[in-house]
Amino acid sequence: MSAAHRLTRAGLLWVEMSMILSASVIRVRDGLPLSASTDYEQSTGMQECRKYFKMLSRKLAQFPDRCTLKTGRYNINFISSLGVSYMMLCSENYPNVLAFSFLDELQKEFITTYNMMKTNTAVRPYCFIEFDNFIQRTKQRYNNPRSLSTKINLSDMQMEIKLRPPYQIPMCELGSANGVTSAFSVDCKGAGKISSAHQRLEPATLSGIVAFILSLLCGALNLIRGFHAIESLLQCYLLVYYTSWRNVKSFLTFGLICLCNMYLYELRNLWQLFFHVTVGAFVTLQIWLRQAQGKAPDHDV
Repeated sequence: MSAAHRLTRAGLLWVEMSMILSASVIRVRDGLPLSASTDYEQSTGMQECRKYFKMLSRKLAQFPDRCTLKTGRYNINFISSLGVSYMMLCSENYPNVLAFSFLDELQKEFITTYNMMKTNTAVRPYCFIEFDNFIQRTKQRYNNPRSLSTKINLSDMQMEIKLRPPYQIPMCELGSANGVTSAFSVDCKGAGKISSAHQRLEPATLSGIVAFILSLLCGALNLIRGFHAIESLLQCYLLVYYTSWRNVKSFLTFGLICLCNMYLYELRNLWQLFFHVTVGAFVTLQIWLRQAQGKAPDHDV
């Protein structure tokens, strides 16, 4: 083998080991792909990473706004802002500061080009596919760092990452893809508990907000009773946050409210009793109606 051939192979190996491979723009609430680069490779490792892309796109709402998922030879980095997530796949040793600077450029250009109304009302996957032109140009620049002229921005990004590093997503938080459990998550204990810690509820409705305010009002009125105020505050907590056995806890809390009002029967008139029990029942109904966010549609990311 000639020296030139060896140098060429070494150069190709370096490019493969340190580069951005693909990028996507995805709507956070339902995982709808809005735009993506069209240069996926067909290797086994890349196909596996596409599965991780799909899994992440369904759970974007559960993660912080800056995250990294390490999948072995490749890393998936993403940032989220204004209901849109910007994801990229790169080799494992691609510098973090370049990766998140790249995503930051995609975010700024996308926000400048498209308004929130268009992204929120989009129905078809890849309806902003023309944004792929900008993704390709930016990807080429970042795959050749010597051509970058954003050293000041890179230093700012480096400081930002140092002060607020990306959240490292463990494989066990992803669950399984297409019914097949990931090899990385087989040995991860307590995966269900970890996932439930990030579980989010459906967006609050107007009736849910009214129920929250009324429950706070009941809690304030019951402060003089001490223990009796705790049920109202507990209902507020269950209305806002997801917990295990949430519906059971809400019904038990409502039962406790009824018992306390029976105990206070001689100290309150019928209107006061009716108000507290009705508010308790209304809040319990809203807790039951506001369930955890369901599984997002299986878009072809």
